[in-house]
Amino acid sequence: MPEPSDQDRQIARQGRIAALVVAGTMLIWMGAQLLGGELGLPVRYVFLFDLAAIAALVWALFVTYQIWRMRRDQTSGGKDKDG
Repeated sequence: MPEPSDQDRQIARQGRIAALVVAGTMLIWMGAQLLGGELGLPVRYVFLFDLAAIAALVWALFVTYQIWRMRRDQTSGGKDKDG
């Protein structure tokens, strides 16, 4: 089996980070929802947890899109289909 290139390692690392962010965000968000309900926090504070979770998930989506583009460019040899 050939040795993975530096770009392959970078792509794998970014994928792991994005996966950890998604999983961690969901766990923290669910815990915050549970804690907010148990402590009777005002809705505006619980809404801040929602916004933070959305921001983390948007970041992970952006990173995943970058990974997809790098993989696509890598498999096409860096050539664009249009030109």
